[in-house]
Formats: sequence, C-alpha cells, structure tokens
Amino acid sequence: MDRVKIKEQSKQQIKGKIGILFVISLIIGAISSVATAVLYLFVPFGSIISAVLITPAFSLSLIRVYLSVTADKKPEVSDAFSGYDDFWSAFKVTFFVGLFTFLWSLLFVIPGIVKSYAYSMSMYILAENKGMGAFEAINRSKEMTNGHKMDLFVLTLSFIGWALLCSITCGIAYIYVGPYMNTTFANYYLALKGAAATAKAEPSSEIEAQANEPVSE
Repeated sequence: MDRVKIKEQSKQQIKGKIGILFVISLIIGAISSVATAVLYLFVPFGSIISAVLITPAFSLSLIRVYLSVTADKKPEVSDAFSGYDDFWSAFKVTFFVGLFTFLWSLLFVIPGIVKSYAYSMSMYILAENKGMGAFEAINRSKEMTNGHKMDLFVLTLSFIGWALLCSITCGIAYIYVGPYMNTTFANYYLALKGAAATAKAEPSSEIEAQANEPVSE
C-alpha cells in the first residue's frame, strides 16, 4: 500500500468539503454529548444506554460520509443520521468488536492492539453491505487486514504530528485534520478491499491459464 499516495489523494478529495464535514461532525458531536449527559444524569446506567443507542449508528454514519468523500461526492447534513437505517447491525458489530478486543487484551496489551487492527475494517464493510451479520463483517475484516496490520499501525502513527497540532491549537486544527484522517482511512479500506479482491481472483486465473495450456503427449 502506498501510504503517501493515499494521503495525498485524501487531501485532494476533501477540498471544498471541509465546511460540510465540520457541520456533520458538529451535529454528531453535539447530539452525542447532550444525549449522553442527559441519560447519565437522569437514567440508571445512562452511559451504557448512550453507548448502545448513539455511538454505533453515528460511527456507521461517519464512515458512510467519508466513503462518499472518496467517491468525490459532497455529503449532506442528513447523512449524519444515515447509520440509523442499519442500527441493529451497527450495534452488533460495535459490541462484538469491543468484546473480542477486550478479551484479547486480557492476555496482554499487544494481542489486543493487533486484534483491534484486525477488526478495524468491520464497520467499513458493513457500510457497504447493509444488514450484513456482525461475524461475517468481522471475519472479512480479519481476512482483508491479514498481512497489513503493521501498515495500518504505521498509518496511524503518521498522524501523530497532526494530533499534536490539534492539541496545540485547542482542537481548532481538527476541523481540517479530522476530515483528512478519516478520508485517509476510508481510502486505505478501499485499497485493502481491492487487494483482497485481486488476491482471490489470482488462483482462479492461474487455474484457467493452466486449463488452456496445450497438453503435451
């Protein structure tokens, strides 16, 4: 995977879209914060309820938004709520990814980190396959990231400087850094998907080529 090329491509794709992406993030952040605070104050186990009702669907919404950016489409404000049309699937993926990552982390920190990258494409897969089962999405993610987890780790590390800039500017820089980072990971998912599709096609192509070879007597 050409990390530099993917990041440069992402910079180009977010041009002219920073404003609407900021508005979408602001809406999701505001609703999440207010709802979480209200539930925490007035409802038993409010924080847990918030994690169930709000986080999974909005996470799916954001991924769909940034996948649309990679397709050179301009998102709309209504896209902030698009994840709720597949709420149950988003919840199951979020729940099982969190559960499996936690269980692996009990063994040691490193296995937990490795598995978090193995499962990291699950929600992207769901975003393109509405209603898909959680285990199927997770298994596809594991297959897709096989041999690429270190690349994903390095890609994450490459944003450390940008994260520091966000801290120095009290979060103001995130208006640009957020879309840039999210679009980069969406593009990386598409690159992984393409690589996985090519890898699956190669064996069958080899078999066809061998079948077409003349048989020597």
